[in-house]
Amino acid sequence: MRRLNPSRCAVNVCVSAILLAGCGGSQSPIGASGAMPQSAESGPATYRLVYGFHGRRGSFPYAGLIHVNGTLYGTTYDGGAHGYGTAFSVSTTGTEKVLHSFGAGSDDGLQPYASLIDVKGTLYGTTPTGGANGNGVMFSLTRTGGEKLIHSFGGPSDGVNPEAALIDVNGKLYGTTSGGGRHYGGTVFSATTSGTEKVLYSFGGGSADGTGPLASLLDVGGTLYGTTIYGGASGHGTVFSVTKGGTERVLYSFAGGTDGANPYASLIDVNGTLYGTTLNGGANGDGIVFSVTAAGEEQVLYTFAGGSDGANPNAGLLDVKGLLYGTTTYGGARGYGTIFSVTTTGMEQVVHSFLGRSVDGANPYAGLINANGTLYGTTRIGGTHRRGAVFAFTP
Repeated sequence: MRRLNPSRCAVNVCVSAILLAGCGGSQSPIGASGAMPQSAESGPATYRLVYGFHGRRGSFPYAGLIHVNGTLYGTTYDGGAHGYGTAFSVSTTGTEKVLHSFGAGSDDGLQPYASLIDVKGTLYGTTPTGGANGNGVMFSLTRTGGEKLIHSFGGPSDGVNPEAALIDVNGKLYGTTSGGGRHYGGTVFSATTSGTEKVLYSFGGGSADGTGPLASLLDVGGTLYGTTIYGGASGHGTVFSVTKGGTERVLYSFAGGTDGANPYASLIDVNGTLYGTTLNGGANGDGIVFSVTAAGEEQVLYTFAGGSDGANPNAGLLDVKGLLYGTTTYGGARGYGTIFSVTTTGMEQVVHSFLGRSVDGANPYAGLINANGTLYGTTRIGGTHRRGAVFAFTP
């Protein structure tokens, strides 16, 4: 489970309660390893363990990766020189380099959960804690490791505890905080790359509003779309839209039960329809894959059974030629999570079950990226040193 600081109980209920309900230098590469459910298991022939984390080189990556000019970049929540996480690069063959160890100064960020983004050759990211006020930061990072804090969250009406990755829209950064804001239910904000931040919307202002946005945003035609893990008409989370001027609309409120509950992940757009996952809910309580239109019409496409087909998807989806790929944190053949594919009509297939221990990764929290036809991701634990791994999968 994620290790949360007390300050991260931003909407009065720690995220860990929801999760429990569902269930410098180079390092040498390591070797390779080997609706209702209608799933099938395939062999691990196309799966490869790329790198295993350990201790001062970073531990426990919750975040996904980005691919920039042939190199993968990411963050770890723990480890590094000061024990508060790292930003790292790793080649696709497994040569890793620590770019920055968090906790290097009294106002540095601590324990990043989110992926990095690349804006014209500079990397940007967030940490949910640390900074001048202890409530998280935005930072920039060169690809050679020069880190700079550009904004500390935590003013009187500012957001606090940004867990999600930023997005870049025409050179401006947009993101979410899981808490804070005028109504203490989290925020949507914009920021310049130099760190001038503006709260666009504060959640929690009405009984049907969402609270606790934990996922990054999606820009579709100038409108931002996202999810909240709580709130909405039934309290089980929402899909929302917000304009860049700050006008918010709840598109859909999850009902729990056979419907989804507690969406943790961001959305993707496939031909004008939004697709995503919920951590909990569905007929078996182990999460769903859903679609929702811009008009708010939702459909449960697939319900996880919690066994060999996977359970509790924390991550969003990836569209690869019309087939959606994702990860589940639990379930699978050994209970350590899965990589799965699902069609837009709801046919799901498990393409890899994580084996755990030192032979494979275990418990992926992040989604996948597509780098030249190979999918890359991270697992929170497992790997050679059992402190998380980077893996590759070729569909």
